[in-house]
Amino acid sequence: MKKNNRITIIIAALLVVIAGILIWNNRYLSTIRGEAADFQVWDTASVTKIYLADRFDHESLLERQDDGSWLLNKTYKAHSKQVDLFLTTLYKVRIKMPVSRASHDNIVKELAVNSTKVEIYQIVPRINLFNRIKLFNHEKRTKVFYVGDATKDNSGTFMLKEGADQAYIVYIPGFRGFISTRFTANPDDWRDHTVFNATIADIQSVTVEFNRQPQSSFRLDNNGRHEYQLTRLADNTTVPYDTLKVINLLSSFSDVRFESLLNNLMDPQRMDSILHSPYLHRITLTTKDGKTTQLTTFEKLVTNTAIQEIEGRVDEFGNPLDPIDHDRIYGVYNDGRDFVLLQYYIFDKVLHPVEYYEAGHPIHNNFEFYEVFE
Repeated sequence: MKKNNRITIIIAALLVVIAGILIWNNRYLSTIRGEAADFQVWDTASVTKIYLADRFDHESLLERQDDGSWLLNKTYKAHSKQVDLFLTTLYKVRIKMPVSRASHDNIVKELAVNSTKVEIYQIVPRINLFNRIKLFNHEKRTKVFYVGDATKDNSGTFMLKEGADQAYIVYIPGFRGFISTRFTANPDDWRDHTVFNATIADIQSVTVEFNRQPQSSFRLDNNGRHEYQLTRLADNTTVPYDTLKVINLLSSFSDVRFESLLNNLMDPQRMDSILHSPYLHRITLTTKDGKTTQLTTFEKLVTNTAIQEIEGRVDEFGNPLDPIDHDRIYGVYNDGRDFVLLQYYIFDKVLHPVEYYEAGHPIHNNFEFYEVFE
């Protein structure tokens, strides 16, 4: 009898220990999951605003518009792919582990002085019964958290929700790397890169001016539904054109983008010097609603290192190599407010001279086009 009682007591004690472990583990996991909900957004379609700010006084406010596009700081169109990546990150982000006790205080101090504050606003119901009956939708700030640097092994990113004591390492399952760069507060990183975005039906006129070859400058006007007039600007004469080439030119304006925004990346004196140098091209596009977009391009030199490498060298014809960058040029648009870097690869299609469009003219490709400009 005593032996049976002893076995019963041992079994009961083991059950109590196991139950205690399970309860503690469940609370631990529940805490983790609860904290994870403060970083993760399940319904990204309900996000209406995103606000980011950092210690460098950068601020970015992204607001969803009625047509589904995003507006940056109430002024600029936001880069749709960048916003989509951000929303995807919010949906996929998971907690990897809490920050260890040994390093926790230091990490929290670092987050306090070197992090990006993120605020998420969503449309949520005031009344939500069992997640089935949702009434009285309104906009609400649903999440506020701070994003820090990557871990030493670059496998995760430190995050801390506002008002919390525990910081966490978060990651995206299946993705190796850190995600802190996706939470940038710099407005330049969120700017849309589109320079021209007009369909053939939208375009009223296109003017392309060549500063060094004014005889090749032209204007193309829409005189009717499918009728165009090509005018050589040098003598203001109407030029018979190749219809296919003109259509290709107009269709090329559907999506023309710059490579990078240089407003805050280049020394102001150098930028001013470039803007006061003779321009290369000036492209002016006017749509039927009266909106005009003008882009002016400028020559770009190769880097100082590259200049040193080509000094004294010659090409296959024995001519000294010049320091001109033949892959990229500078550009200014948006009424002179934005200084950008452009790729010839993207803009070549809208930089043909008037001769290229003349009916029966022998210029048929970019190689011949460059020969004309030498």
